[in-house]
Amino acid sequence: MAAYICEHRQRLIRTLSLLPLGEPGMRALELGSYLHMAAAMERVLGYSSVCPAYYAQSAGRVTKTLVIRGQPAYSAEIDLFDAERHTYPYSGGSFDVVLCCEVIEHLLSDPMHMLLECWRGLRDNGLLVLTTPNSASLTSIAAALGGRHNPQVFSKYPASGNPDVPHVREYTPYEIGQALRAACFGIECLNTERAQGAHPATWVLEILRENGFETSLRGEQIYCLARKQCNYVPDRFPRFLYGR
Repeated sequence: MAAYICEHRQRLIRTLSLLPLGEPGMRALELGSYLHMAAAMERVLGYSSVCPAYYAQSAGRVTKTLVIRGQPAYSAEIDLFDAERHTYPYSGGSFDVVLCCEVIEHLLSDPMHMLLECWRGLRDNGLLVLTTPNSASLTSIAAALGGRHNPQVFSKYPASGNPDVPHVREYTPYEIGQALRAACFGIECLNTERAQGAHPATWVLEILRENGFETSLRGEQIYCLARKQCNYVPDRFPRFLYGR
């Protein structure tokens, strides 16, 4: 866990900076939780409670503990369910904030199910915070043009014995906006940032400019804040995302 936090420190800190400060009674749901974000939201940002959840083929619950140097350990019950098939084990309107970080790119078959369940779980005007790699980033374009590397920001399969699902489909910022609008969210903020250690890729920027392509939203990491909208009809299977 320490190695994971070190590798992704920039993204984790940036994500926390986007969250509203907690107030008495505020509840949040964190999908794909390793507990470190849930602990920070409760102990640093002041949320009354954070429900951590993680993927499993069968619904259940497990208790896990996060050791924190210099502080009491953080323990929580993690809800287990299939994010693409199950009805999430929460009543509608249970949460002020849903955190969906680095999850959507791992989904195998039905990302809209997850987004619509996030919508259902949020209170009116509740906030969804979603992060995911950007398949239209400078790094991805450079990889595609170079012809030797996969343009996905992360395309490796997990090592033997690691049960995690690899990145199945990475998205462009435009696609993330389209998917969230289809799930009846209003986009409040959608931007990208360069990943720590990424190559400057200035030659890619020059190619884009010289050929009239958009140069904004080319960072490797997508950050999106979206607000639940009511009285809208969802597009359950948006055409850009599902085959007919």
